[in-house]
Amino acid sequence: MRESGNPAAPAAAPRTASPLSLILLGAGVFLLVLAPLLVRYVTPRAARTPVDVDVTTVFTGTGSYFDTGSLTTRNGQRITITRHVLGDVAASGKSGRAVWDVSTTVDTPPTLALKDPRRAFQWTTGRWVTDRASNAPVHCCGEAPTRYDGDAYLKFPFDVQKKTYRWWDDTLGAAVPLRFAGTTRVQGYPGYRFTGTVPATRTGSRQVPGRLVGRPQQGQIQAEEWYANSSITLVADQRTGRIIDASISPHKTLRAPGSRHDAVTLLRGRDLEFTPATQRAQVGLAKADSGKLALVGRTLPAGAAAAGAVLALAGGLLVVRGRRPGGRI
Repeated sequence: MRESGNPAAPAAAPRTASPLSLILLGAGVFLLVLAPLLVRYVTPRAARTPVDVDVTTVFTGTGSYFDTGSLTTRNGQRITITRHVLGDVAASGKSGRAVWDVSTTVDTPPTLALKDPRRAFQWTTGRWVTDRASNAPVHCCGEAPTRYDGDAYLKFPFDVQKKTYRWWDDTLGAAVPLRFAGTTRVQGYPGYRFTGTVPATRTGSRQVPGRLVGRPQQGQIQAEEWYANSSITLVADQRTGRIIDASISPHKTLRAPGSRHDAVTLLRGRDLEFTPATQRAQVGLAKADSGKLALVGRTLPAGAAAAGAVLALAGGLLVVRGRRPGGRI
């Protein structure tokens, strides 16, 4: 007896994903996961105060200083302030902090020509220690000569905000509020501008001949040292906090004990500002550091997200399409 009906059609071969589609999909997913990780974990760890620093900044301008040879104040003179910052890499590595040794000289034309900090009009040294992430002071590692305070020292914190910061004034020995005063450009590079002042404040005493401070009847006298700063302006790079320009107007005087009036001007600078060479150097460092942070925190995450989306979409489409065994995609 003959069988009737049509023979059953062969079952369709199942579709399988190609190795290429899986590779594309996996790479896309990896990049999509990597993008937020760069923003949340890598970028904060990249924003760290450097420890291997060796930077010199120079302020110049006109002013007055007390000539100890003639016992008179010389006016209209060139005043130069040079600050050298050298990172202590060994101490920084051991403590995990940013340990910087700072040398500051104030020079008049005669002392500047000597090129010797020990013979400068004024020479001070310090050892500043800060948290590498927050820029907050850390009291360790031979910090000297005093306990520092404030938010900003030789730099501002990373990601500078439009608010008031407390800047450490080494001459005053205290932190001074600096208020946000708008944006500006230094050598064509944008920065945040902060300003403040220091009212006349007694900072110590010094033994001098009484006649210098209006007390000729007294041989030697403990005169009062006073300090003021009529104009402080700092311009900081927004991303890194590096100071790209600065201007100060310090005024140091002597007064007779209990007097309300200055008797001798020891030093007075009028708008002592970063030299153009210092501005260019600081802007160059800010650009380089800011570029690295932007690469890790913005460019790479955006690129990873975009590439990941494209690869994941392409891989997903190929997986959905599939291929027959032995056939072509």
